[in-house]
Amino acid sequence: MKKVLILPGDGIGQEVCEAALPVISALNLPITLSWGEIGWECWKKAGDPVPAQTWDKIRQVDAVLVGAITSKGKAEAERALPAHLQGESIAYLSPVIQLRQRLGLFANIRPVRYIEGARRPFRCCVIRENTEGLYSGMDFKGIGAEVSDWLKHPNIDKYGPEEAAWTVRLQTRFGLERLFYTTFDYARQHHFSRVTFADKPNVMRESGHFAAEVFYEVAAQFSDIAADIQNVDAVALRLVLKPDEYGVIVAENMFGDILSDLAAGMMGGLGLAPSANVGSHIPYFEPVHGSAPGMAGKNKANPSAMFYSIALMLDYLGFHRQAKAIDLAVDRVIREGKITTYDLGGTATTQQMAHAIIRTINAPAVTRTACVITIGDELLSGQYQNSNQQHLSQLLAAADYQVRLQIVCADNIRQISRILNACCGQNELVVVCGGLGPTSDDKTREAVANAVNHPLIHHENVWVTIQQQLRKLGVPDDKSNRLQALFPSGSRILANPSGTAPGFYISSGGSQVVALPGPPSQALPMLESYLSLTNKREAGKNKYDWMLIGISEGEVESKVRELLPFTEWDIHFLWKSPYVLMQIETPPSQPMQQSILNTLDEIFQAHLVSKNNKTAVNLLNDVCDISWATPDAALSVLLLNEKSVTEGKPPLCAEVSINPTLASVVTSDNLLEKMTMSVRLQSGATQTVAFPYKNTLLQKSIPEYAAWCVLNALATDNG
Repeated sequence: MKKVLILPGDGIGQEVCEAALPVISALNLPITLSWGEIGWECWKKAGDPVPAQTWDKIRQVDAVLVGAITSKGKAEAERALPAHLQGESIAYLSPVIQLRQRLGLFANIRPVRYIEGARRPFRCCVIRENTEGLYSGMDFKGIGAEVSDWLKHPNIDKYGPEEAAWTVRLQTRFGLERLFYTTFDYARQHHFSRVTFADKPNVMRESGHFAAEVFYEVAAQFSDIAADIQNVDAVALRLVLKPDEYGVIVAENMFGDILSDLAAGMMGGLGLAPSANVGSHIPYFEPVHGSAPGMAGKNKANPSAMFYSIALMLDYLGFHRQAKAIDLAVDRVIREGKITTYDLGGTATTQQMAHAIIRTINAPAVTRTACVITIGDELLSGQYQNSNQQHLSQLLAAADYQVRLQIVCADNIRQISRILNACCGQNELVVVCGGLGPTSDDKTREAVANAVNHPLIHHENVWVTIQQQLRKLGVPDDKSNRLQALFPSGSRILANPSGTAPGFYISSGGSQVVALPGPPSQALPMLESYLSLTNKREAGKNKYDWMLIGISEGEVESKVRELLPFTEWDIHFLWKSPYVLMQIETPPSQPMQQSILNTLDEIFQAHLVSKNNKTAVNLLNDVCDISWATPDAALSVLLLNEKSVTEGKPPLCAEVSINPTLASVVTSDNLLEKMTMSVRLQSGATQTVAFPYKNTLLQKSIPEYAAWCVLNALATDNG
């Protein structure tokens, strides 16, 4: 049984702890939690931000989880003291510094990885030294006589030694050795192949040279890990441009502080960034975002960084599988974007997002996500119809993939690579179609190789097969066709029985990238082949459909969101004149509660046409042979007034009229107006409906409204 001390701290620290800690119980972990006090409120009460009883509790646990801590300046700290302690020369020392110093936590570990966004997926880590460097505390105002002999600079003389300040960058062999050993051990344990020491040795020559010597001495003992030293400013630049090039970055205190926040920005912001402080004794884990006192009590704080910090702690305690489950669940909730806090573009509260994350852990989503990228200048110009988008998406949907994005782009390496980088990591499957031909204007294979960072290599056995295909097709064996035998290293080949260009698939950033040739007759069977090879069908989602008429798309969504303000269910609204198609999908293990289903049926009863996506015309044709009677000649033509008798179905005649007349509507300059339709059956049953119409959609909407009126009149007769 592991023991963890929770120190919620100040501001939003209390809220994110309260929201995220139930994940420990949800994972059924053998961990005992206890609570302690730390932070600004402790200072205000007794002049000690880390009470003695908190230190006693820390000594009894395996790890400490900190919510967030407020630290303030000397003058403000003095003013916040209780009246009886003011003027007692009680020095305020940040609780974070106290924890690091007394527990010997010399390394601040900030893992950073890709979660979402238009960049190549990456995973790296910044390890910052906690006790030395420019933050070692040797910061002075004024140049005293004891140092004036050697601390010289022409600027000092302008206003005198009292109008200057100076800081010591302390580097010790002891501090550097333990930092570098920790860094290389971390890299090995977490499967990083490279360690980069970010420093400024070309400017800080003595301390930089000294640190470099120690770094390379330690690196020599880890021959399986590449080691290099780079200027910290160069690292900052490369980290923004190509974070995937780095493994573990290690730096002294101030440089590490700057780089770790920069890296957090690459991850998506401080609201997503976790941290660990490790060293000689008990480690502590905390989100990076701080206490944000202005946001406290509003239930708006993003709990993601706390969840990620808990995952770091669990990994340290040996619960590797559970730590990974938390990371994946938070990633998924953020990427789906349905239940997220304001900083991620949502409106959910801290608690609502935390509940969504925990539910995702307990009931992982079944539906996988995909995107379809079609390549070709001719598609962008409209020269050819892009039927591949629709047909490939239909295949993917049938295989239980949710297609989240369709993109068309030019035969341009940079553009294709950029789009691939934006899609990989966001979707389980990325399908790229087109641009695999033998000519120089086909750029897809080069773009994929660039995006996945694998060089193109020639496959001789595939080239032999291509030559055989060329001979069968009677195509000259031109050298340019050898391009079709180039594939990114590590690819698996997809045979093309009806063409010469094989496809391929390769893993990148947690996604599978499938590249197919452009012709539909080749691409579609090849995708089917890929799906049959790799796709294990799982139980599909529960799907609930409503086909509604006489109500706007916005009204439908408003009513649904009022009933279901926050849900992970997939809710889709589609306007298909004159219908609004609504579909709700729930996970296999979470069918819609009957009470919610009944409420939705009741809300939309007056507008419901069917729950199986059958239109009113379809439904009416199922029950009778309808013929229409109307004095409006134009309306008669629109309703296709030709009696068609089908054996077994009773004939039915319906009188129908509209106001204004169809002829006046067609000749009107108004594109959007309101129409009234009346239908009368032979039985005398009548039905009247008023509805807005678009002049350009009359041919679709009028027959459906007429059929719907007849169905309602028949229901009245039968009632």
